[in-house]
Amino acid sequence: MQDADLNLLTALNALLSEGNVAKAAERMGLSESAMSRTLARLREATGDQLLVRAGRGMVPTPHALALRDRVRDLVQESHAVLQPADACLDPRTLQRLFTIRANDGFIEAFAHVMVARVAKEAPGVRLRFAPKPDKDVRPLREGLIDLDVGVLGDSAGPEVRVQALYRDRFIAAVREGHPLLAEAGITPERYAACDHVVMSRHGRKEGPADVALAAMGLARNVAVTVPSFGAALSIAAATDLVALVPASYFERLRAQSRLRSFPLPMRTEQITISQMWHPRMDRDPAHRWLRGMVLELCRGLAEGET
Repeated sequence: MQDADLNLLTALNALLSEGNVAKAAERMGLSESAMSRTLARLREATGDQLLVRAGRGMVPTPHALALRDRVRDLVQESHAVLQPADACLDPRTLQRLFTIRANDGFIEAFAHVMVARVAKEAPGVRLRFAPKPDKDVRPLREGLIDLDVGVLGDSAGPEVRVQALYRDRFIAAVREGHPLLAEAGITPERYAACDHVVMSRHGRKEGPADVALAAMGLARNVAVTVPSFGAALSIAAATDLVALVPASYFERLRAQSRLRSFPLPMRTEQITISQMWHPRMDRDPAHRWLRGMVLELCRGLAEGET
């Protein structure tokens, strides 16, 4: 045991979390061949194959499944032990990869300013923006992501830390020359009479706009459902469909050469965009720096600052 390489725990955690040698290598900043050699060392150390080929992918052995949670907890605990809780942090010397999960609207609207800020203040930091297929907090709980940005979901759980970044609202976007713009005053009736394109990760057609219209005895026809706001705007720019998008997203992209926006002609509740993290990262100086940067940039941009 005195010859055991405890650095292998970090590699084992990456392999068991990703279930893929190439992805584990990318996560650790190693080459695929180096990670393959590390897997061979882990197999020798544990006396188990850990990951075995299954078609084009790899699956964990029963022993690997039994180890996965223990290894994850050990790695997280070791990081906490070796990191002074109140250490002063110099971002210029920070070497770290942060994974931020967010939808495409947030990434396209805000990622570029984060990248510029990081390049200026912390050149050793790398940012990875991960897609947000759902609001499951498991990736936060398991340490697969550092921050989750979006609207707080019902499944967040009481242990998740939440901080509001800014408030947003939905607006409508149509192509230049759309029939809705031909007359002054866009009423709920005229808005509802159009065909619409909406963004939904799970194919749902109804949202806050439909609830507001229903209260007036109106309903809109959602002709197209797409998985991203960018796709919704692209379709709206080339057709007579009306797109429903967050104001922050539309204003940051400024696609006004082909599109015009207008407030919804009925009242809908604003949405709060928050950043969420696991409490084990509360006092981590690097994570606190990340949260502070995201908060400052998002609030500044949302208030129209540069």
